Amino acid sequence: MSKVSKCRKIRLSKKTQQNRRVPQWVMIKTKRKVMTHPARHSWRRSTLKV
Repeated sequence: MSKVSKCRKIRLSKKTQQNRRVPQWVMIKTKRKVMTHPARHSWRRSTLKV
């Protein structure tokens, strides 16, 4: 990461923050209708365009 620019690091950190599961209170509130997060990504399968 020492060779990565600061702007790219910021974008990568934003993507890692977005890569979280749906909170439990959302699942409870929607009676498990909302289970998946639209912004989730797998580091192996998908390529980030940052």
